[in-house]
Amino acid sequence: MLNRHLKCHSQVKRHLCTYCGKGFNDTFDLKRHVRTHTGIRPYKCSLCHKAFTQRCSLESHLKKIHGVAQKYSYKERRAKLYVCEECGFTAINQEDLYLHMRQNHPENPMLKKTSKKIAASLQKKLLNNSDESKDSE
Repeated sequence: MLNRHLKCHSQVKRHLCTYCGKGFNDTFDLKRHVRTHTGIRPYKCSLCHKAFTQRCSLESHLKKIHGVAQKYSYKERRAKLYVCEECGFTAINQEDLYLHMRQNHPENPMLKKTSKKIAASLQKKLLNNSDESKDSE
């Protein structure tokens, strides 16, 4: 966290917004910023369906508007949400996001960056699914 914080003081911004040219030192900050241009709001309130660009904004809304405080243990990690930055589709794992991207956004450069590990995991799942469907016939 300290290394990440120290980057914010650097004058060199390695990650540039393709919409407005604003620079960021961290890909996470760039991704969050780009949502201000695309309108993608993947974090939705289950009580009133208002949507947010960041999880912390949703949690703040839940507490202030609905009186629902999140209860996390010390250092407990929240479930990660995988977001398609093109259309706002959300997935609970990288494989599902990868399949979505491949099917709906085949020209997206993120597909080329997807690790071999995810591709191998998907291949294994696809083989298991085809084996299960053959067994049920």
